[in-house]
Amino acid sequence: MASRLLPVLITLLALLPVTTRAAPAAPAPLVEGQDYEVIAEGQPFAPVKGKIEVAEVFGYTCIHCAHLEPTLVAWKKTLPRDVQLTPVPAAFGGYWIPYARAFFAAQQLGVQPRTHQAVFDALHKTGALPIQNASVDEIANFYASQGVDRAKFVAALRGPAVDAQLAKARDWVAGAGVEGTPTLIVNGRYRVTGGRTYSDMLKIADRLVARERARK
Repeated sequence: MASRLLPVLITLLALLPVTTRAAPAAPAPLVEGQDYEVIAEGQPFAPVKGKIEVAEVFGYTCIHCAHLEPTLVAWKKTLPRDVQLTPVPAAFGGYWIPYARAFFAAQQLGVQPRTHQAVFDALHKTGALPIQNASVDEIANFYASQGVDRAKFVAALRGPAVDAQLAKARDWVAGAGVEGTPTLIVNGRYRVTGGRTYSDMLKIADRLVARERARK
């Protein structure tokens, strides 16, 4: 009897409607004034033709920037080829200035990418660098410990090119309405203000990048 019912049961099961997994809900639209602010007449900090810039305004002395860095590094690896991540040191004054100058000096010498994490670690993990009142000698000695030519670094640190970059960064950050770090600026047009976590903040940046791409 059971053997006779089995084909019937199989046929009935085949006729049952197939349930499908519900598609994930679309994210809520971004809200100006909550997720982002529009920067009037804003421009990228370091524009590159064909690229959408995501600028990270940061400070080496900022513990939150140090905490963001691993997430930011992982996110950078996922960026499309038409997106560039540009770090911009905040030059708010006081103890922010020596390390903003150090960033631009390292950039001028072509060693900024490989020393970036080391500076965060020296400030927030090992204490090899002081957060406040850092002297030229202390900073130069640290970069020398990372294999950077000390004399060339000091010359760059004190040079006119770094002066110009520092002034440019200070004016650009002020014009973008940045009041704290880390802050993300998308193509000079949008300042990310929302997100409860770093991942949320980067997701908002992704959506603003898509918006900029659609404008082209």
